Amino acid sequence: MKYAHRLDLTVYSKPEDNENEIVSGLRRFFPYSLADEKIAIERGIAGSREEKKITILRIILEKSSHINKMLSHLCSKIGSEQKDTIFEQIESRLDRRNDFFLRFDKHNLAKNNIFSLEDKGDCYHLRISIASFPKKRENAMEVVRNIFNSSMH
Repeated sequence: MKYAHRLDLTVYSKPEDNENEIVSGLRRFFPYSLADEKIAIERGIAGSREEKKITILRIILEKSSHINKMLSHLCSKIGSEQKDTIFEQIESRLDRRNDFFLRFDKHNLAKNNIFSLEDKGDCYHLRISIASFPKKRENAMEVVRNIFNSSMH
């Protein structure tokens, strides 16, 4: 089943961050080797108000097989309390284009291999472009429920 058209995972690495740790945390989202699957980690640079250079790291998935494996892996890494939070917050995390947003604490994942949901702050940003037909909000919410229920595994 196709759950999403596209998945974007982005993280911002500040000069004081250990970029290797941040990249390692980024790779933990995937149950497969990015290199073997020919999936690139895109890099960009942004300036901040203090004129420090911030590195933007992004992975974009568009193949259903890559997306489904990644989402299944993610579901296995988050606990039932976090899934309950996702279910409670579906409406606020789904935008008008049916993009679903999650954030995960950057340092907790990079240093401790713990996927913990975050509402703000320094985090990995996950945007899932939900595949629903017809493209209605209610249908997209049902797809999100299916992703984070056991039915995907």
